[in-house]
Amino acid sequence: MVLEPEAPSPAKGREYSDKHDETIITNPHNPTSTTKAIFPDLAPTHSFSSNTTPAPPTPDDSLGHLFFSFFHHVHTLLKIILLFLNYFLAQYDKFILSYFQSSVLSSLSLTSTQYATLSGYSTGIVYAILAIPIAYLADWTTARAKILAGLALWWSLCVLFQGLSHRFWQMLLARIGMGIGQAGVEALSVSLISDLVGWRNVFLGESVFYVGVYVGEAVSGQIATAFTATGTSWQVAMRAVGITGMVIAVLILLVVREPDRQASLVEGLQERGEEVLVRRNRELKFRDFLALGKEFKVALHYVMHLRSFWLLVLSAAFRQLGGNVFGYYMPSYLADTYPSQKNLLSNYGIIVGVVGSFSVLAGGLLTSIFWKRTKLTPIYLTAIGGMISSVFVLLMLFSKDIAHGNEAKGVKILYGTMCAAYLTAETWLGALFGLVASLLPPAYKTFGLAIWSTVQALIYSSGPEIIGLALRKTDPESEEYTKATQVALAVIITIGYWIAGIGLLMAAPLVKRDFEIPEPYLGQLSRRRLLSFYCVGSVILGMVAILFVVSIVFDA
Repeated sequence: MVLEPEAPSPAKGREYSDKHDETIITNPHNPTSTTKAIFPDLAPTHSFSSNTTPAPPTPDDSLGHLFFSFFHHVHTLLKIILLFLNYFLAQYDKFILSYFQSSVLSSLSLTSTQYATLSGYSTGIVYAILAIPIAYLADWTTARAKILAGLALWWSLCVLFQGLSHRFWQMLLARIGMGIGQAGVEALSVSLISDLVGWRNVFLGESVFYVGVYVGEAVSGQIATAFTATGTSWQVAMRAVGITGMVIAVLILLVVREPDRQASLVEGLQERGEEVLVRRNRELKFRDFLALGKEFKVALHYVMHLRSFWLLVLSAAFRQLGGNVFGYYMPSYLADTYPSQKNLLSNYGIIVGVVGSFSVLAGGLLTSIFWKRTKLTPIYLTAIGGMISSVFVLLMLFSKDIAHGNEAKGVKILYGTMCAAYLTAETWLGALFGLVASLLPPAYKTFGLAIWSTVQALIYSSGPEIIGLALRKTDPESEEYTKATQVALAVIITIGYWIAGIGLLMAAPLVKRDFEIPEPYLGQLSRRRLLSFYCVGSVILGMVAILFVVSIVFDA
């Protein structure tokens, strides 16, 4: 079944143009005014009646339009690149901890449980607490770009302090501060990109943004190899990231402006979203905070009514759980497994950077190609790709065992299966996040994305905590530690990928219904649905509390 919403009638104040793949929305408060909703940043806003037929352009006008269009395409691409660089740097500290795990443990005199705390809930809990209010404030004030620039400046400063830390508590405080700044990075960036380009190109634009994850791995591998060869400290890399992040923050403030919000792909949300944005088109005043609280409930009410959202977010969280422990523990595990392979981390980074970037861009491109036929492409790519990839991940982990202890043969198996694992698994990030953005109303888009990323952060941050507790009595330099890490990675990654795949396939029909029959503002939530929210929320929060308290007890 094709999920393309039917075009609303002209009586609703909306006009569709298939030729330009754009939606023109008429302001209900001013029927003579219209705004381009699908390409808000690639074309100027025109004020003309929807019943007026514009005169055909002259040759000079056409030449000027082409120049103007080219300039705006380049300008939009520059904005996406800046958002990409900011996200890449925000991810980079994770790679530094991963690649330099042994150095971090020794230089800060950390236990395995303390390392797990730094790579798990130290940032995850802060992220979860602040991501939602930051995102909602950004929606309310329509100042996403400015808030993102401020957050980038703050987390960059905290990363710089990490490079200056010499004790566990100093590192912990710096990472908590970094978590505050990074809490809104992903939701704000995804929300901005979803309004910078048209829906056909949103999935590819989001995929370009998420290339930062894989470029970070590639750069980290090369830096780790160079630093190891020269004896340079991991703290130098942290300081460099902090300083560079401050520069990027200033550029975001200067270059990225708040774009107009394009209409949702869900029929019936356009009028609601536009009314909210028109009402907010004013300076935030103190008395507005009363209305802010009331509208927060409205936004939460909408997200809770979405049939597919919660199954999607829980499935993606388990997918991220597998990916999180992969990123934090796989490089050091492979380095310990293949000690004679001096270029292993460098080759590892190259494979992740090249194959991962190709895969995520391919996922965005495939979704863009097939989005007129079905909007479920991201779900199938994520679900089926992840389940297939889990097989290759297992072959990676046991590659040396398959080669009967021969490192030369084992590393060939490792590189081949690693390429296959990334090729099948990493098509999902940009495409799936673009799909989620398309389900949300314009006025609450960042808020919904923050809920999405917060629930995931609470779940996937448990991975390092679980591994840290499992390895707390094991010497990090021992062979037993390497073997235990192998088993933990095999179990957590495989279970995470398969739970995610099954959950996403179950969510597919619900996504269809959300696109075709929107009813976010109709009626009250049923007791059954409310009970489900309370139960799932209690389980997640209970898991977080138990793991966090236990990790602190063992740290003492």
